[in-house]
Amino acid sequence: MTTPDRPCLVYGIKNCDTMKKAFAWLDANAVAYEFIDYKKAGVAAGKLPEWNRLVGWEKLLNRQGLTWRKLAEEQRAGIDEASALALMAAQPTLIKRPLIEFGDAQLLVGFDPERYREVLA
Repeated sequence: MTTPDRPCLVYGIKNCDTMKKAFAWLDANAVAYEFIDYKKAGVAAGKLPEWNRLVGWEKLLNRQGLTWRKLAEEQRAGIDEASALALMAAQPTLIKRPLIEFGDAQLLVGFDPERYREVLA
């Protein structure tokens, strides 16, 4: 849970449509948060090992976006943990968004209003 003295940390890219939905939900439900643009702040590479430990690289990797589709077929076909983490560190747009850190080492990946309601509201 979040508290006013302990807001959740929302990682993502400001202009992403999914991020806009998440911001709207968080605001409408009075959830305290701090936004960190991981593309501009350069925090993705440092946070990836922890995020991977919490939810796994398969859940973090955004296989639906344009950045994924632009990768060479060989890169997509041979993806494993090490290569996925390296790609996400080099190209943060390959990380699903938003990522919401809350509580003691808990992480939500993507926009899921039902899950948000369960753990954040």
